[in-house]
Amino acid sequence: MSFVYCILYIYILSAFAEYIAWALIVVVQLGLFGFSFICLSAWLEVKGTNDPNEKNYLVGSIIGTVLTLVFCMLVWCGFNSLRIAINVIDASADFIADTKRIIGVPVLYFFVTLIMVLIWLFCCMSINTIGDITPRTDLFIQGRKVGRDDGSEKKTVNLLLLFMLFGIFWICAFIRAKSSFILMVSASTYYFDHTEAKREGGVADVGYAFRIAYFNHAGSLAFGSCIIAIIQFIRIIFVTLAEQAQKASGDNAAVKIIVSCANCCLKSLEKICDYINKGAYAYMAVSGDSFCKSAWNGFLLNMKHCLEFGFANFLASAFIFLGKVGLVVLNCFSCYMIMKHITKDIEEISSPAGPLAVVGVVTYISASIFLGIFDETVMALMTCLAIDTDLNIHPKFGPSTFHDHLETMPKPVNKKAIQNGDYEMVQTKNAMH
Repeated sequence: MSFVYCILYIYILSAFAEYIAWALIVVVQLGLFGFSFICLSAWLEVKGTNDPNEKNYLVGSIIGTVLTLVFCMLVWCGFNSLRIAINVIDASADFIADTKRIIGVPVLYFFVTLIMVLIWLFCCMSINTIGDITPRTDLFIQGRKVGRDDGSEKKTVNLLLLFMLFGIFWICAFIRAKSSFILMVSASTYYFDHTEAKREGGVADVGYAFRIAYFNHAGSLAFGSCIIAIIQFIRIIFVTLAEQAQKASGDNAAVKIIVSCANCCLKSLEKICDYINKGAYAYMAVSGDSFCKSAWNGFLLNMKHCLEFGFANFLASAFIFLGKVGLVVLNCFSCYMIMKHITKDIEEISSPAGPLAVVGVVTYISASIFLGIFDETVMALMTCLAIDTDLNIHPKFGPSTFHDHLETMPKPVNKKAIQNGDYEMVQTKNAMH
């Protein structure tokens, strides 16, 4: 049922993504305003009464007001960018609904990851069984004492386990990169297969995406995933050492603050690198450049179209969050009703919490696998649209979703060149620049 509900949610997004996106913008704006208003009202009620929460209410109202104004200004000043982002969201939902075979990509790599983790666990257990060797002090061979008690075997085991830990981080990141890149290439072929002469009926070439992921850009994907693996490895080692330092310091408050700040910085660095990697993969899917060049150009593209990318990523995250929560709640409710009215299992068990928990976990995993496609598709189509806009001023490719309501302001060009008939040359130079 989780599979059925995920497919149904994708079709709902395909049909109503634009309306849901506008509704989300309104709800967020009203929610921020309501939060600031409630905090302000609470502060006015307790003002001057020495209530311990008086300062908290004041700070909450100030933060809520600032966020409300900032979000309102972003929507007002970047309204055209918001419309572009919503069109990207709508087109992403249409792509998934039109290319159902793409759903098999994350499912395939999920099981590949699961198999690799199981193999890794078996290898770790095998390494761990080496154990410590305790020498016999009374054992001599040819007059020489045999055995060492310096703990070298234990150090070797620890080094091997650390090597295995970094290895599984790199392997899992590489598998995720493969899946993401295949999804992005498929979405890119879907976008550019819709030309001016064919706004409807464009298809994605998933086979081509697999081919270039394994034969053209495997090294770039491995390099990008290695960066993520290194950061994750450093963070895990740091957290382990920090926990030991906290215990040694007797839970000192200053040590806790330093450790928390450092862990937050490492986590933020991981998130930033992960986003840069996604931008690199999306640009690589269109240009075919190497990883470093694609990472730099993708970063510049994100900066140039920051509002469009920001709105698109925000809406994609909101759709994914709503999908995960809604699907888990819906499937758990369905399970409970089936147990109560159809199978009558509810009468034979002391509590339905166990079965519902299993259903919730499985549904969450299914929703994460399926809706992960949406996040990658949004990044890919947003990158395609940005490149298309930079090269052609008005987008020439993409499905009709981009062209029905898209209002993209043209770039300034040399009017004298237009009068002399050299407009195409100026446009080409601008695009190359």
